[in-house]
Amino acid sequence: MHRMAPLAVFMQTGQKRVERALDQYLPAETTLPQKLHQAMRYSTLNGGKRLRAILVYATGEALSIEPEQLDIAACAVELIHAYSLVHDDLPAMDDDQLRRGKPTCHIAFDEATALLTGDALQTLAFHLLCKPQTGLNAEHALKMIELLAHASGSYGMAGGQAVDLESTGKKLTLPELENMHIHKTGALIRASVKLAALSHPDLDPAIEKRLDHYAKCIGLAFQIQDDILDEESNTDTLGKTGGKDRANNKATYPSLLGLKGAKEKAVALHNEAINSLEPLDDKANLLRALSDFVIHRHH
Repeated sequence: MHRMAPLAVFMQTGQKRVERALDQYLPAETTLPQKLHQAMRYSTLNGGKRLRAILVYATGEALSIEPEQLDIAACAVELIHAYSLVHDDLPAMDDDQLRRGKPTCHIAFDEATALLTGDALQTLAFHLLCKPQTGLNAEHALKMIELLAHASGSYGMAGGQAVDLESTGKKLTLPELENMHIHKTGALIRASVKLAALSHPDLDPAIEKRLDHYAKCIGLAFQIQDDILDEESNTDTLGKTGGKDRANNKATYPSLLGLKGAKEKAVALHNEAINSLEPLDDKANLLRALSDFVIHRHH
């Protein structure tokens, strides 16, 4: 991976790197059961920003960890993310027909296959983390498994989605909305940074704490920008159905703060994230640039 390359180059390199690794670790389409394996590959190797994987690699850059040591962690977070999207899109949840500009898994295949696809992608993530990794002892490997499980389960992403479903049509306060998204979106983003930090054999706990705060801030900023884009952008640009949150009467940051207030909140979180990285040198510039990317992206 290019040392201190501009963000766009780094992101492109990281996307290609994790997609090569995912292609290697996902079962071949010709392997039985073929339909399930086709759906797993369809749902994972279908583009996307790969932000979570790139956060793994960018954190590694900041901590002088070689990308080869981070491929499994990067794949694991992308597999969990892919599984969550497959399940979120189901009729029983968000009932969406478009994801990354393509038919959602249950539309391209069927609902039963989509359920199994999400299940299989989730278990594959943990299967990968069980593999021996260069420079990683068993204690750190177990911590990584525990971390991702916590971030993915009822205390993290799945719990946040449950609160989101229960909150449809209800008025939430700003702290309630923030708490929901700290779990639903933020938990996996924080896990991406923490997984890379755990790959460092003897990281200063103070630096680890600052990296975690950085990740918490950009996780919330990411969701705020998602809410803004849902209001301002269109389906073709987003690659998913635009205006769906408003149509479903869901609480969003613009609905509570207005568009101007939501944008100001995102900038404040970006500044807080940057301040968290103060003790780190220029190798953390990619993390700084990623925070800026999160609040200025268009899809």
